[in-house]
Amino acid sequence: MTQPIGELTDRMRDIFGLVVEAYLERGLPIGSKALAGQVSLSPASIRGVMQELEERGLLTHPHTSAGRIPTETGLRLFVDGIMQASVPDPRERREIERQIVREQPIEDALAAATAALSGLSQAAGVVLAPKRELRLKQLSFVPLSSTRALAVLVGSDGSVENRILALDATTTAGALAEISNFVNARLANLTLAEAEERLRAEIRERKEAIDAAAAELVASGLADWSQDHVRRPVLIVRGQARLIDDHAAEDLERVRKLLDELEDRQEIARLLETARDAPGCRIFIGSENRMFALSGSSVIAAPYRGSNGEVVGVVGVIGPTRLNYARVVPMVDFTAKALTRLMT
Repeated sequence: MTQPIGELTDRMRDIFGLVVEAYLERGLPIGSKALAGQVSLSPASIRGVMQELEERGLLTHPHTSAGRIPTETGLRLFVDGIMQASVPDPRERREIERQIVREQPIEDALAAATAALSGLSQAAGVVLAPKRELRLKQLSFVPLSSTRALAVLVGSDGSVENRILALDATTTAGALAEISNFVNARLANLTLAEAEERLRAEIRERKEAIDAAAAELVASGLADWSQDHVRRPVLIVRGQARLIDDHAAEDLERVRKLLDELEDRQEIARLLETARDAPGCRIFIGSENRMFALSGSSVIAAPYRGSNGEVVGVVGVIGPTRLNYARVVPMVDFTAKALTRLMT
């Protein structure tokens, strides 16, 4: 547990704040001589204070450097107890709002907002989009054997999904063709759940000359597809390349690990889900989250809401622990509020 900021003396707090601010600005250790011109203390006195801060677990010195950088515990103390968050400047606000326009599909607006957030923060931008069930455009089948067929589902958004279906011994290629024609003629533009319900009604009422076994097989498949889409998060990530900055050469292994972690969309989505109930921005620093423990990265995320006031998604940034928290936190918060306005 991070110690309260009140346990530090004024001298310790001043030195600690300067070390953290220097690290967030340049990503490099800072020594007592560099700090001497900023406080009325000798380099020897500053070294003593820095040593005490290190003993408290707030600072550390990497490699053989004489300078110090904050630990993750120190960064948490800074963010919670010292940092004064700024307000996004008008240029940043205009850039974010310029991307969030109503005359485009929601996911396009989310992607554009995320890209803008990435560019302004110089980190990777991420957004968890509202869950929307796929609408059916076309369904076809490709027989693979007497017991298997490939179902090809095309969504109204142009997405294509394939799934292997196990066939009953009595289900013929002709029966599959019939049910495919029925689905495409009668169920197009319905959600998968609606298509399943309509198809089961046809099975019960026997209004159409379709094979009942084949229809039941397809109805079950539509139900499975529908549940998959409800559970599957829609995650948009933009700006991974911005993580390879001027400091990347100094710590290539950390950057490589972070880029690897960003490939795990399911895990990132689960992390963002934990920020859904936050009243504002939620900040994860380094190993506070298991996913980014290896790369030592930070996540700043905030929920945004729909027309009924319910949380429909989460937006944020992922980057090194030396993110400019005072600038990025209000930027993420502003983006979340702008997305809320878009949704309402």
